[in-house]
Amino acid sequence: MEINNAQALAEVTAAFRRYEDALVSNDVSILNELFWDNTLTLRYGIAENLYGHAAVASYRGSRTPTSLARQVTKTVVTTYGRDFATTNLEFRRAGRNGRQSQTWTRMPEGWRIVAAHVSYMDEH
Repeated sequence: MEINNAQALAEVTAAFRRYEDALVSNDVSILNELFWDNTLTLRYGIAENLYGHAAVASYRGSRTPTSLARQVTKTVVTTYGRDFATTNLEFRRAGRNGRQSQTWTRMPEGWRIVAAHVSYMDEH
């Protein structure tokens, strides 16, 4: 299996950046587009566990669009073959450190997030 195929890496990195831009600007339509539209999609958030695209979209549509800006401190994008990837980042928001991981798969309509996790880390 080829790790970090240049074309796949460029494509998923572009999709990931598009997601990040949509996240901080609260562009719900793009956020919903980039999650796989399937009941198997999941997102574990700070205070919610969402199963299925409908639950993710409902959450996105109802959350408060304030204080979404964050400082990304580290990003790792890795592709496995040409159709599967992971994105991981560390961020700082409102004085707290957090992390985000996403699993991306190439679908007929393009790269889509099939699983995601966001959490804060306790400071020691």
